[in-house]
Amino acid sequence: MSNQTSVTEFLLLGVTDIQELNPILFVVFFTIYFVNITGNGAILMIVILDPRLHSPMYFFLGNLACLDICFSTVTLPKMLQNLLSTSKAISFLGCITQLHFFHFLGSTEAMLLPVMAFDRFVAICRPLHYSVIMNHQLCIHMTVTIWTLGFFHALLHSVMTSRLSFCGPNHVHHFFCDIKPLLDLACGNTELNLWLLNTVTGTIALTPFFLTFLSYFYIITYLFLKTRSCSMLHKALSTCASHFMVVILLYVPVLFTYIRPASGSSLDQDRIIAIMYSVVTPALNPLIYTLRNKEVRSALNRKVRRWL
Repeated sequence: MSNQTSVTEFLLLGVTDIQELNPILFVVFFTIYFVNITGNGAILMIVILDPRLHSPMYFFLGNLACLDICFSTVTLPKMLQNLLSTSKAISFLGCITQLHFFHFLGSTEAMLLPVMAFDRFVAICRPLHYSVIMNHQLCIHMTVTIWTLGFFHALLHSVMTSRLSFCGPNHVHHFFCDIKPLLDLACGNTELNLWLLNTVTGTIALTPFFLTFLSYFYIITYLFLKTRSCSMLHKALSTCASHFMVVILLYVPVLFTYIRPASGSSLDQDRIIAIMYSVVTPALNPLIYTLRNKEVRSALNRKVRRWL
């Protein structure tokens, strides 16, 4: 990366300017992070260890759990450190690295959700062809593709941001290094960066959201037209409801943050929304899946009983 800048470090101003709240916020965010690591770690472990969960649905769920752990780990440890520390500095390279992995893991998760929705569409609407369509090779190919696309999408933004000139203030009005707050500090022309953010990131967010919505629309239509059994209808809708809840929790805040014009942005609003999709949502995902998914609950109970 070509570092054309006189700024060697940035200062992350954090979640709030009220210093007295920092100890309380530390306890709250540490608890959320602990729930995230424990819950997603348990799902990942169960999906790997339990042969009954070696199916495409749980393979993708394991990927989601892994992404949620990594996604929040990109921002939360540094935020927790800054809540207790007087020094809130992050190096230029550290800032660009954080930006890269945040967008890499975030965009990968956004693209994983329509794959999970497609898996449910095939399972519910084409049950006799499910094992043929959702074969092991296709699942691996789709997973590798979305992880690769996410990496290169993030690489585009990290390279373009690192090439900007930062010659003035270095106070980032956020709790992590994101594109919009850094563009506010850049000295040169940032029109291309903003265009890429709105166009590329907007496409990465909107296209999966549309495909996911389309899959669930077809599923719900199929269920109401074809299913005669109330118990089957309830089971299928229950599975879809947990997936759709995750979709809403991720996409709505992301679309609100990255699709809005920069002139309509509020720094406080952006920080609150970022907490929703980068801190709260990854911790809620395992609760949603374990509380609403009978097979995951049963697998967890079997493992706990075996250990006890």
